[in-house]
Amino acid sequence: MIIRLVLTRVAGILLEASLVVLQSGVPSPCKSHSHDTLLQAAVEAGQAAGALLLRYAETGFRIEYKNPINLVTDADRAAEQCVVDHLRSRFPDHQFLAEEQGRYEDGTSPYRWIIDPLDGTTNFAHSYPAYCVSIGLEYDGRCIIGVVFDPSRNELFTAIEHHGAYVNDRPLHVSETKTLDSSLLVTGFAYDIRETKRNNLDHFAKFALKAQGLRRTGSAALDLCYVAAGRFDGFWEVRLNPWDMAAGSIIAREAGGRLTDFSGKDLSIYGQELVASNGRIHEAMLAVLNQAPSQT
Repeated sequence: MIIRLVLTRVAGILLEASLVVLQSGVPSPCKSHSHDTLLQAAVEAGQAAGALLLRYAETGFRIEYKNPINLVTDADRAAEQCVVDHLRSRFPDHQFLAEEQGRYEDGTSPYRWIIDPLDGTTNFAHSYPAYCVSIGLEYDGRCIIGVVFDPSRNELFTAIEHHGAYVNDRPLHVSETKTLDSSLLVTGFAYDIRETKRNNLDHFAKFALKAQGLRRTGSAALDLCYVAAGRFDGFWEVRLNPWDMAAGSIIAREAGGRLTDFSGKDLSIYGQELVASNGRIHEAMLAVLNQAPSQT
């Protein structure tokens, strides 16, 4: 009987101690969410922001300039707030990195949402319908989910790591083009093109003599999705930001694409160089990018 009383008392002490720990502010392990739940939340946020952009395109918007050719609109800011508010209401402990407001530091989770609320702002400001909402999700530094919504065409590109890529629920796969001569490529130019020698013009000239055709859409996220869809065979660009690449990179990779920097190392969205291709023309693209600069 005495032993039983002692054991009961010890159990009570341990229970009291555990309650004190739980109430003391010691963080509990991060809640894990299913990939389907995370993807659905991103889709809902992207579509809501896309609808908002279409309303601004109809009713008008204000333009401000970060530098002589880098502009931002109140539509950018409203769409970003729409995405962040939607995702924060679902996942209050998650981290955020967004183009207009930068890093939201209060999140403690290993999940980080990387958001470009309006990729293709210059297109949007000129009523050129090539822009999108881009939402990527990192887990411990690895992109695991991508959502890119093009509201003008009502095209929704999605991907979950190891589960393939889709556009409007149709599977995506990169092209079968085997040579640079037969390839349609796409690229872009940074907003500081007037101030830096590393402006991509030399690479553009070289590829113009090697590929079947070159395009410049003004939206890196859509360019990556179009590589995933086989509409472009390859894409390269310099001086990109994480929000330009996060969502599109996993969509292109899950569609069978290859993504590296200019040296052929695996892509980091925190680097500034990107080469994305169907894989078959990748080495040929790297060879062009690593040629000595033209002498002028």
